[in-house]
Amino acid sequence: MSNTFQVDLRGIVDLLSHHLYASPRVYVRELLQNAVDAITAAEVRGLVSITTGPGRLRVSDNGIGLTEAQVHELLATIGRSSKRDELGFARHEFLGQFGIGLLSCFLVADEIRVHTRRAGAEPVLWQGFSDGRYSVAPGDDREPGTTVTLVARRGAESLLSGPTVRELAELYGSLLPVRVEVDDVAVTTGSLPWPSGDLTTYAQKVFGFRPLDVVPLDVPEAGLTGVAFVLPTPVNPAARGGHRVYLKRMLLAESIEGLLPEWAFFARCVVDSTELRPTASREALYDDGLLADTREAIADQLRGWLVRLASTDPRRLAEFLSIHHLGVKALALHDDEMLRLVEQWVPLETNLGHLTLAEFRERHGVLRYAAGDDEFRQLASVAAAQDLGVINGGIVYNADLVERLATVDSEVRAERLEPADVAARFSAVDAEAELRLRPFLTVAQRRLDRLGCEVVVRGFEPATVPALYLVSRAAAFNEQFTASRDAADDLWGGVLDALSRTVPTDRPQLVLNHRNALVRRVTAIADPDLAGLAVESLYGQALMLGGHPIRPADAALLTSSFMGLLDRAVPGEDK
Repeated sequence: MSNTFQVDLRGIVDLLSHHLYASPRVYVRELLQNAVDAITAAEVRGLVSITTGPGRLRVSDNGIGLTEAQVHELLATIGRSSKRDELGFARHEFLGQFGIGLLSCFLVADEIRVHTRRAGAEPVLWQGFSDGRYSVAPGDDREPGTTVTLVARRGAESLLSGPTVRELAELYGSLLPVRVEVDDVAVTTGSLPWPSGDLTTYAQKVFGFRPLDVVPLDVPEAGLTGVAFVLPTPVNPAARGGHRVYLKRMLLAESIEGLLPEWAFFARCVVDSTELRPTASREALYDDGLLADTREAIADQLRGWLVRLASTDPRRLAEFLSIHHLGVKALALHDDEMLRLVEQWVPLETNLGHLTLAEFRERHGVLRYAAGDDEFRQLASVAAAQDLGVINGGIVYNADLVERLATVDSEVRAERLEPADVAARFSAVDAEAELRLRPFLTVAQRRLDRLGCEVVVRGFEPATVPALYLVSRAAAFNEQFTASRDAADDLWGGVLDALSRTVPTDRPQLVLNHRNALVRRVTAIADPDLAGLAVESLYGQALMLGGHPIRPADAALLTSSFMGLLDRAVPGEDK
């Protein structure tokens, strides 16, 4: 024995209001869609008239109307899309799904009345209630068309009021090609604002800003036309900007995501499409192959706009890049044309000021960069004093751009800055000074051996820097390996011990600057204990100035050296 599912209409309405539609305000859009579809089917000069009253709303159209059989099939049956097709309401130019659209009106109404007549058929009155009941009876004699009357549910009266309905009808239907009136006042313009309208004023009204520029959009495959407005102020690249999307001139939603690639966060779009598909709620775009192709086509048009600016309006390009350089750099990671644009036009931070990659290459040949911001801050002034240009690769995308440019252009050389590159330009002390320094270096090395650090003395500029803590990549790997081995259990500790023979043995270096007056005084201290405290203090200062991580052993040394020096500076009666 087979049974038929019983549908709880109240449950369906609850599902619609809490999980499908973002707001009950969409009921106006659904009514407009049904009316426009009926007019499209009738192929007449259309008029949708909306009349408001206390707790009631009436929407009338001069469209094709329904017969009694169609009323039963379309209004009282949920999910019968095949029957809808048979009745002629599935043509490509239609906006919505008649049955589910009317059902959404129960979000704001307890009772819906549909008075409809199709040419050559008797008029029909359908009454539906939110508890699932409905009735069908003969209607009054009238011209072909349909009138939908809503009786507000308690608490929803404001959503059926004149000002609210007028606002929503204008929001959703202002671009519709049929005339829509609310209480005898037209709310439709009947035309798209692009390409010849006052788009600056339009952007101000829709998005609240005056655009830096306007980019026309045209994707024939998706039946899409529109414009992209370039934001005049910086925006967080992680923020997903929404776009205003119309389908067949009906507003889908004001904040649609996924229309542009992520790198185009600097643009806000208004578009109309005849081919893109909406989701079930008709408040988002269905993410299919056509949407992906449309997104790529729009990306090509934004990319072309940037390339044209570079050749025709460098001043405007510079203004744009000063605001939205992150988006362009993100695009350049995947696009050769944008990479060349970045090379020529986007200034990057270097230790010699802000320079484009082209300017940096002209001055220094090799694109040498520091991998991290801390490393750059530590070595920038020292490298500049040695006439060594360095790009700050710690800023987002910079290091990747340098490496990619070297990959696509065989004439470009890119090198990551190693501390050894800087240290190689330092001057060794003369033989006499080196002989005098041996007792001090013995004391200093004994103090820092337990921290795995080698102490050397060199001369370098600027003389105001007393010491540098330099860690090569091999030394950094060795530190990480040792920390992992110390934290591992017996099993993995044994494995790591076996591997330790293959680990580089380079150690970090504390480079004391012999050109610094304080360092020269420290190296001349005869008291081994005081000299050791001074070296430990210089070690701690170099760690902090270089932005290096402070290990527990380093923190303990900083405390003990500070207290030791303080004790020597302020002797008590017990001394």
